[in-house]
Amino acid sequence: MRKIILSILGVVLVIVAIFVAKAIIESNTKERPPAKKVIKTVYVQTVSNGTVPIVIPANGTVTALQRTSLFSEVEGIFRSSSKPFRPGQEYSRGQVLLRIDAAEYAANVRASKSELYNKIAAVMPDLRLDYPDVYPKWETYLNNFDVNKSLAPLPESSSDQENYFISGRGIVSGYYNIKNQESRLNKFTIVAPYNGVLTEAIVTEGSLVRPGQKLGEFIDPSEYELEVAVRKSFSDLLQVGEKVALKNLEGTQQFQGEVSRVNSKIDANSQTVQVFIKIKDAKVKEGMYLEANLEARNVENALSIARNLLVDQDKVYVVENNTLQLTEIDAVHFSSESVVITGLENGAKLISAPVPGAFVGMPVEISDNSSLVKTN
Repeated sequence: MRKIILSILGVVLVIVAIFVAKAIIESNTKERPPAKKVIKTVYVQTVSNGTVPIVIPANGTVTALQRTSLFSEVEGIFRSSSKPFRPGQEYSRGQVLLRIDAAEYAANVRASKSELYNKIAAVMPDLRLDYPDVYPKWETYLNNFDVNKSLAPLPESSSDQENYFISGRGIVSGYYNIKNQESRLNKFTIVAPYNGVLTEAIVTEGSLVRPGQKLGEFIDPSEYELEVAVRKSFSDLLQVGEKVALKNLEGTQQFQGEVSRVNSKIDANSQTVQVFIKIKDAKVKEGMYLEANLEARNVENALSIARNLLVDQDKVYVVENNTLQLTEIDAVHFSSESVVITGLENGAKLISAPVPGAFVGMPVEISDNSSLVKTN
């Protein structure tokens, strides 16, 4: 009996303990306040459409528009002119750049002229007897003959008989052989084809020069050209005569150029088109690396925005009645950081900074720091 009573008391104590513990837990539980609705603050720009120029960035190395590689066509010892044949040396048009010793070859030319003189002198008696009418002009030619001067043209033949007679004596062939020698003799002296500067000098005075050997390089420093490659999708936008803004890599020097040529051929490997920009600036030097911004064309009623504001490449977020809404636009031109778009109405509140977790209908609050951004 006693055991039964103790068992009943134990069960009662356990039940009481459970109820007490439950009451304590319930007394410590606090009611959660209703969740507050979080409204994000966003930055916007008020759309003001205008004229936006499409600018195509490109870069390249400057080269002289007029460049002449100097090669020797004859053999001989290199002789300098009145100016030292060194890089950086300036020459005027027609000034002698260099000379190759032509003493031996010049003597051969004089010997050939002397031989021709003897041939003409040998036929003079026959001309006096058979062709007395043409004798005076040949006598005058012979009297004015000078082996140290350039060979004068032969007298014109008055008849076929005279022509046959003169040609049969080897005078005509001898004349043209000498003219060929004189032409070659002129190649021992190289003159400046235009006002310019020597940018490369490979030989020095006293060196033996051989035919086909490169001697140096000569350029006109008054006019340069910049060759750049642009994507084929832009080739139709570029026009000859367009002004181009140029700058060096450091951005410390600004230049202006003009599109002079656009290649009609597309490079099969890079899918780019060659564009040539003419530059006239005394500060530009051969070999400079320049960056170019080519203004392809203007887009009317457009706006330039950051690329990270696009949604699916054809939509942007705008704020309407303090909520986000997606608006479709037309992306006209993409650059590395921005995109030119059309399709937004003036006065629309365009999101100017990406909103994390944005969705259509999302409640937002416009920041007081938002400003009016105009593009025209």
